[in-house]
This record gives sequence, C-alpha cells and structure tokens, in this order.
Amino acid sequence: MAHVEERELPRVEVPPGTQRVRTSLERRRQLAGILFVLPSMAFVIIFFLIPLVMMFYMSLTNWSLIGGANFIGLQNYRTLVSDAQFWQSLFFTAKYTAAVTPIIMFVAFGLALLVKQRVPGVGFFRTAYFLPVVVGLGTSSILWTQMFNDQTGVFDAILQGLKLTHEPIVWLADPTRAIFAIGVMVVWKTVGLSMIFFLVGMNAIPDDFYDAARTDGAGWWARLYYITLPLLRSTFALALVLSVIGSVLAFDQFYIMTQGGPQNQTITAVYWIYNTSFTYFKLGYGASLSLVLLGILVILSVIQLYLLRSETKY
Repeated sequence: MAHVEERELPRVEVPPGTQRVRTSLERRRQLAGILFVLPSMAFVIIFFLIPLVMMFYMSLTNWSLIGGANFIGLQNYRTLVSDAQFWQSLFFTAKYTAAVTPIIMFVAFGLALLVKQRVPGVGFFRTAYFLPVVVGLGTSSILWTQMFNDQTGVFDAILQGLKLTHEPIVWLADPTRAIFAIGVMVVWKTVGLSMIFFLVGMNAIPDDFYDAARTDGAGWWARLYYITLPLLRSTFALALVLSVIGSVLAFDQFYIMTQGGPQNQTITAVYWIYNTSFTYFKLGYGASLSLVLLGILVILSVIQLYLLRSETKY
C-alpha cells in the first residue's frame, strides 16, 4: 500500500490588532443587544416585578385603604384557608371556566375552518366574526344585559313570539341561567380572537402536506385529523391559555350583569378580591388572595403548555 505523505497546511498569520477588532465588534453587538432589550426589561421591572414585590409585602400586613399598615406575617394566608366565600368563588370560577372554554375553542376552530375557504366575500365574514373583539367588555356586558332583560329584551320577545315560552324569563336572577347568559355574551365577545389564531396557524401549514395527502387518497376528515390538528397544537395551546386566563380573571361581566347575585352565587375569585380590597378595605388580605390566584394561574398555564407542547417541526 503506497505511503501517502502528510503535508502541513500553510499557516495563515493573523495581522496584529485583528483580535482586538473582533473583540471590539463583539462588545458592540452585545451592547446593541442590551440596548434593544432594555426598554422591555424596564417595562417588566417597573410594571410587573416592582408591583409584585409590593403586593407580596402588602400581603404580610393588615393594610387598610384608609389606615396604616401593620406587619402581621402569614396571618392573612392562615385566614385565607378558612375563608369559605373565597373557596366558593374559586369553585364558581372553575365551573364557569370549564363551561365556557371548550365552547370558545370549538366555535373558534369551526369558524376558522369556514373563513379559510377561498370563496368570494369571505373577507366580510372574517371581519364580522372578529368585530365583537374590538368592543369593550363593559360595553358588551351592558348591551347583553339589555338584550336579556325580561321586560324589554329581544330574547324574551323572540321566544314568546315563537310560542316557546308563555311568560318572560328572568335570565340573570338564577345562577344557572346567569352562567348561560354570560357565557353566550363571552363567546360572542371573544371567539373572534381565537378564530384569528387558528386561521393564522392553518395558513402557516404548507400546502404540500395536503397535496401529498390528496395524492394518497386521504379525504377531508383524514386531512383534518392527521395534518391540521397535530400541526395546530402550539396554536391550541396559545388560544387555550389565553381563554383560561381570561375566564379565571372574569370580573366585568359579572359585576355589570349580575352584581354577584343572586345571594352571592355568581361571585368570581376576582370579584371577591375586589370586594375584599375596596368594599371591606382589607388591602393586605386582598393582596394575599391575589397572590394565591396568581399562583393558580401559573400552575394552570404550565400544565396546559406542557400537555399541548408541539413535538412536530417542519
């Protein structure tokens, strides 16, 4: 076997000062990156971290709205454990979230499938479905309160006109009917945003996947089940997390439409925190309730993102 002589590659001499130039460029790039990130960091520190630290300190005091603050340690958290109204409001919030969130996801996904079609006039329907999102939640609550009014509301008029009921229905005086009425309003108000998420996710899926599936003889349902749904897992995670957070933090619609009634049966967790802090003037105890609710939201979000994490890359 012939011997192959190994030859050394010629050495390239680096001109003096080149390393210093490279180091200077790297430092400039790092400094530019820090400057670009600095406004976001300042925003997070000023409007999130500092208020969070202040709220944690407040939770360790008996700070009232009109008086001073006395440090009491973990007493507020001990009181929280035996606060029946807080746990009742938390249970009601969970029930409301479990009832509304699946409907929002299902309706939003169905609407996204409809408006994805390339047909004349589809832009009008996309705008119409998204338009309620830009309406304020307080305005929507007042509007739907009037629509569900048992004397002048349009829904009772329609039901009686169709002979489905013989007398007006007091929608917001019964807890079950109140959840239904508020749920209808919330779905109407928020479903457009989730629809946009799903629509953007569907448009991001390459058409080659669907063309290959059609070539193999896959029908519409097969393409939906084996292509669309798996590749939308990250989109589902985003829409689901936002929907759950919005439901857990529900306040405006219950404050306006039911005022927590009847008999405090439609008080959400945020509603109870509001009453505790600004009706009963217990800012310290309200801060402890807020931190517990924040912890619950973080845990729910982490679980949802873990279960719906995307493992498909293309």
